[in-house]
Amino acid sequence: MPPRFHLLIAVQAASALADSALLIVTIALLHARGLPGWWAPLLKFSFTLSYVFLAPVIGPLADAVPKARLMIWMNTIKLVGVALLIAGLHPFAAFALIGLGAAAYAPAKYGLVTEMVGAERLVAANAWIEVSVVCAALVGTMVGGLLVGGTVRGSGASQTLQAWLGAWPGPPATNLTLSLLVLLGVYLLSSVMNLGVPDSGSRYPARGISVGALWRDFDHGNRMLWRDRDGGLSLSVTTLFWGVGATLQFIVLRWAHEALRMDLEHAAFLQAAVAVGVIGGAGLAGRHIDLSRAKRVLPAGVVLGLLMPVIAVTSSLAVAVPLLVAVGAVGGVLLVPLNALLQHRGHALLSAGRSIAVQGFNENLSILVMIGGYAALIAAEVPIVLLMCGFGLAIAAAIALLMRREGRRPPASVAPEA
Repeated sequence: MPPRFHLLIAVQAASALADSALLIVTIALLHARGLPGWWAPLLKFSFTLSYVFLAPVIGPLADAVPKARLMIWMNTIKLVGVALLIAGLHPFAAFALIGLGAAAYAPAKYGLVTEMVGAERLVAANAWIEVSVVCAALVGTMVGGLLVGGTVRGSGASQTLQAWLGAWPGPPATNLTLSLLVLLGVYLLSSVMNLGVPDSGSRYPARGISVGALWRDFDHGNRMLWRDRDGGLSLSVTTLFWGVGATLQFIVLRWAHEALRMDLEHAAFLQAAVAVGVIGGAGLAGRHIDLSRAKRVLPAGVVLGLLMPVIAVTSSLAVAVPLLVAVGAVGGVLLVPLNALLQHRGHALLSAGRSIAVQGFNENLSILVMIGGYAALIAAEVPIVLLMCGFGLAIAAAIALLMRREGRRPPASVAPEA
C-alpha cells in the first residue's frame, strides 16, 4: 500500500468509533428523558439527511480541495455538534449537524483511497477500509455500552470534570454528559492524526458553482452510474446493503431487549457479534476475490436475508451469537468486492469525489427510507419477530431478482477505465 495509507485508515477508524459510540450514548440520553422508543432510529434519520440533500455539493467539494484537508474541516464540524449536544441542543439537531460533517467526510475518505491505490489493489484497499470501519463500529459500540453503563462515573477524572462543568450553560453534569466529553476527545484525536495524512496530488477541472450547475452535474453522474452495467448492479447491492445495515443496528437492539431480555448496555455488546462477522467476511473477500470476480458474491445477499427469520425466532443467546456472526460474515463477503467494483466504475466514469457522492446519495436515501419505515412500524407496535421475518425475506427476494437479471445478460468482464 502507498506510504501513510494505514494512517488514513487509523484516522477514519477513530472518527467512525466516535460515531458509533455517540449513537449508543444518545439513545441512552433519549431513554433518560423518557422519550418513545421509535425516537431512537430517528437519530440515524437526522444524521443521514445531509448525505442525501447535499450530495450534489459534497462531491465537487471533495474534488475542489485536498481531501485530507477537507477531512479535518469535517471532523471540526462533528466536534461542534457534540459540544452543542452537551450544551443542551436537541439531539436531532445535533445529529443533523454531525451528519453534515460525516456527509462531506465520506467522499473525501473514499475518494482519497481511490486516488492513492490503483485498480489492481482497490479490493484489498476496500477490505482495509471496511474492516477498519467495522472494527471501529465494534469498539465504538462497546465503548458506548461501557459509557452508558457508568464506566466513567466515580473516577477521579469524572469528579474533576463534574466540578469544571458546574459553570457550563447547559444541563447539569451527568454520566451521559461525561460520556459525551470522552467522545469529544476522540474526535479531537482523529483531527490531530489527520494532519499526517498525505495529499494524493490528484486535481480535477473546476466546475460550475451555481446550484443549477451542481444539480445538473450530479444528476448526469447519477444517471450515468446507474445505466452502467457493472456500476448499476454494484450500486443496487450497496444501496440495499447500507439501508439494511443501518436498520439492522436498531432491530438487533430491540430484538435483544424483547427476545433475550437484555438492557441497552448489554444489547450494544450483542451488536459486536455482527461486527466480528463482517470483519472476517471482509478479510476473506479482500484476500481471495479480485475485481474481475466481484459479481460472484451475489448469492451471499440471499443467505443474508434468509438468516434474518432464523434469528427472529431464536430465544437463546448461545444460538443467537453465532447466527449474528454469520449475518456479519456474509455481509462482509457481499460488500467489499461490490463496493470496490462500484468505486472502480465510478472513478472511470466520473471522478473520485463525484462518484462517492453519487454512491452516498443512493445508499443514504435507502437508509432514510428504511429507517423511516422501521420507526413507523415500531410506532404502530408491529411485533419485532414479524418485522424481522418480513425484512429478511424482502432482502433475499431483492438480491435474487438482481441475480436473475444479471444471469440473463451475456457474460462481460469488468470494463476498462474510460
